[in-house]
Amino acid sequence: MSKKRVLTGYRPTGRLTLGHWFGNLLNMRAMQDDYEAFYFVADWHALTSDWQDTHAIRQYTEEMVLDWLAAGIDPAKAVIYRQSDVPEVAELSMYLSMVTPMTWLERVPSYKEQREQITEKDLGNVGFFLYPLLMSADILICRADVVPVGEDQLPHLELTREVVRRFNNQYGELLIEPKGVIAKEGARVPGTDGRKMSKSYGNAIYLSETEDETRAKVMSMITDPARKLKTDPGNPDICPLHQIHKLVSPDPSAIAEWDRCCRAADCGCVAHKKALVEDLNGYLREFRTRRAELAAEPGYAWEVLAAGAERVRPEVESLMADVRRAMHVDAEL
Repeated sequence: MSKKRVLTGYRPTGRLTLGHWFGNLLNMRAMQDDYEAFYFVADWHALTSDWQDTHAIRQYTEEMVLDWLAAGIDPAKAVIYRQSDVPEVAELSMYLSMVTPMTWLERVPSYKEQREQITEKDLGNVGFFLYPLLMSADILICRADVVPVGEDQLPHLELTREVVRRFNNQYGELLIEPKGVIAKEGARVPGTDGRKMSKSYGNAIYLSETEDETRAKVMSMITDPARKLKTDPGNPDICPLHQIHKLVSPDPSAIAEWDRCCRAADCGCVAHKKALVEDLNGYLREFRTRRAELAAEPGYAWEVLAAGAERVRPEVESLMADVRRAMHVDAEL
């Protein structure tokens, strides 16, 4: 029985965070054994929001691949490629835009959220408005069966499914309607300010930062805002410090004790922060060591991407030949 195909990608707009690790990277590592895995660096997606400053996209692309490899993504198991090495993605995105009503794009929740939250960038460009369709093209061009997503990305995937149904109804059953897979634990990691961890919000803990950098961020974290004094009882359920500690601690009994003593005001947030520093740095130490070894091999990340582009090309050419014939834009019908 052949394996189902999984596809996911990240925008190279900065270093990967602890939120990426628990939100998707651990899933990616596990799924490469159970699925035919296609993992891509979405450099065109980076342009949709960072078009005013593109100089770092190439650097972040390389760093992202190193992060993936250090996290255990195996290029012998997964096809690792760069979006811009597959120009047919843009062609398919254009074809999809012909059948997609503008109102479908306007209702995507993350579009409105990011326009409101990210005020330091000009997101009024057409490319940013159309990025959900570009995402759909990424998924469909590889004939992906499943897509691992966070809860906030489910509307994107549902849009893709709607577009597939509309396209297939018009041109025949050519595109696969993908399904979403959500990580059951750690899918939503809080940032240092209590909001969802995000590079865009400036509240992220980066996987590849130094132990000292991690220590400084943890020690400055917001905790339960209602706990003004050490003698005030706290609520670990709403404390970002506690939520992160649960994910990285090697000792569940210690987490239970922090939960108890916080609620009883028997311990302070500073002591808890120091404990998290030790556990978090210990949790990431093996990854950081492996990443430093990979970074010492100049050009290795680009070799992986080049090999991945060669492996994905037959899949892309097959799908696009079918689409062009169905839409009567092929020179040889």
